[in-house]
Amino acid sequence: MFTGIITGVGRIAALHALGSSLDHGKRLTVEAPAGFLDDVGLGDSIALNGACMTVTSLDLPQHRFTIDISVESLSKTTGLDQVDQRINLEKALRAHDRLGGHIVSGHVDGLGTVTHFERVGESWELRVMAPPELGKYLAYKGSITVNGVSLTVNSVADSADGCTFSINLIPHTVDHTSLGQLVAGTRVNLEIDTVARYVERMLSAGQSDTPKENA
Repeated sequence: MFTGIITGVGRIAALHALGSSLDHGKRLTVEAPAGFLDDVGLGDSIALNGACMTVTSLDLPQHRFTIDISVESLSKTTGLDQVDQRINLEKALRAHDRLGGHIVSGHVDGLGTVTHFERVGESWELRVMAPPELGKYLAYKGSITVNGVSLTVNSVADSADGCTFSINLIPHTVDHTSLGQLVAGTRVNLEIDTVARYVERMLSAGQSDTPKENA
């Protein structure tokens, strides 16, 4: 589990195929900030741009670690297949940690597209078009994870093409995550609020069942 509070911005230093066919995934070598890996061990979970991955090797002197990512995960995420790409990093939540953002699982629910990213006063306004199937989980002042960052939804507008939501980014968020490099057209990883997922399931359970007539 994670909180969506980014604790470091890393860089994809190398990308290697795990096999010769299109069915094989990739091995990513990620360069982390100095000190980020001091309490990380083999097998630990780290979220990369919001996608939970497992540490498969560590090179502490070079501040680097590797993860193996499957073809399935590559097809369901964005920003994890380019060398030199800056990515948001978050280590897994510990039982005694503060829950500064919201409960995040590290499972990407869909890909959104940035439609607007401009400075407004001292902050930045970010608008993202989410797939239609995710629109029902987005609500005013609700939570959404964008590239692993826990954010608050300021507005929601549904359309035939999807659901556009807006977010206000303070300078600290822009400066300490990779969100500052976004431009219109950039695709981003989205994870909906876990609570919204369960509420939708509870409300929809049994609706498709056809009542049986009495014999």
